[in-house]
Amino acid sequence: MKKVISSILSPNFEKDDVSLSLKLVFSPGRWKKGLEIQEMERTFKEKFNLGDCFSFNSGRSCLLAILQAMNIKKGDEVIIQGFTCNAVVNPIIKTGARPVFVDLKSDLNIDEKKIEEKISPRTKAVIVQHTFGWPAEIGAVKGICQRNNLYLIEDCAHSLGAEYDGKYCGSFGDVSFFSFGKDKIISSVFGGMLAVNNRNLLNRIKEIYENSPFPSSFWIFEQLIYPFLMEYVFLPLFRFRPGRIFWSMMFELNAFSLRSVTKEENQGILPSSFGKKLPNALACLALNQLNKLEKFNEHRRKIAWIYFKELKDVAVFSEDFGKRKPVFMRFPLVSDKSALIISEMRKFNVFLNDGWRETIIVPPKTVQEKMGYEKGECRLAEKISKNIVSLPTHIRVSFEEAKEIASIVKSLVNKR
Repeated sequence: MKKVISSILSPNFEKDDVSLSLKLVFSPGRWKKGLEIQEMERTFKEKFNLGDCFSFNSGRSCLLAILQAMNIKKGDEVIIQGFTCNAVVNPIIKTGARPVFVDLKSDLNIDEKKIEEKISPRTKAVIVQHTFGWPAEIGAVKGICQRNNLYLIEDCAHSLGAEYDGKYCGSFGDVSFFSFGKDKIISSVFGGMLAVNNRNLLNRIKEIYENSPFPSSFWIFEQLIYPFLMEYVFLPLFRFRPGRIFWSMMFELNAFSLRSVTKEENQGILPSSFGKKLPNALACLALNQLNKLEKFNEHRRKIAWIYFKELKDVAVFSEDFGKRKPVFMRFPLVSDKSALIISEMRKFNVFLNDGWRETIIVPPKTVQEKMGYEKGECRLAEKISKNIVSLPTHIRVSFEEAKEIASIVKSLVNKR
């Protein structure tokens, strides 16, 4: 490839996003408070037919507020799926509650038939993750929650704009949360949205939101400068080995907030930088991206069909969508050649190690024991995590590039 292609190196940002971020760098009066916060919340609510919306500085900040509003505390249990990010587990641990893991189905989503066997008198909520933009069987899970008097939380970090049975993901749960992180469907570098569909939780969540502070000005500056640095420094350098070494050094130092997940989070500690409101400057970036959502998602679907054509034998998702209208944040494959694919594709400037592999709770450096996971709890998830690799679908991958990627990967899958 003539350019670097990656699923995690700020793949959604286009020239207008970079220009806007630079403009905001020099407008510090708009960094924290401003009209764009309310505009983003209102637009989000109306666009996806959700309850009242509250913007936070990350999806994990949204989840923490949700758990606090539900009065989830020490001794309680929250059901989640195996194969998830520690950004979901750590807010649970922060409240003192215990995460309870349920195995997957082959589509990387929670196996709804195994949920009830994990319910105990201490269970307070179930979190359903629509993995990589493929909607889970949310209708069945909602029925389970209603029968057992449990809260249903939708994790829509991967699935903005996805639909199940004609309704947007995020509109089924008592509450839902979305992420606008670096590698998500839309990005404001960091950011998230909390939607309240259960009116009984509204006042408590509103109180938590109003008492949450904005991030520091330095933190906001780091996020605003990130798109420029990625576009004009890191991505151009990434083609060369010294550039990748430089990137790795900056990544380890977490300079310019390069890490999406911090070292503390890998140890089961939620940093103090979370639990804060979305600042106005990042709301500006999120709005600009939200206006391009349909273009982004339609592009992802077309890229996915290119991959289906060549790689359906190892594709995780089915060509038969059924009740689903997925958005394909990634296009996952399961193959015993996954490590080979990742290694060989680097030679073509395609970097596929997105951190969603190797362990049940990702990224791989996460200490699994600190997450409360015991080996053998989710056997299918463990097997899949060892053999998964995901292909990029974002707007910066052209159709011709996708065809070339699919062709190379197919040859590697079939290699003896």
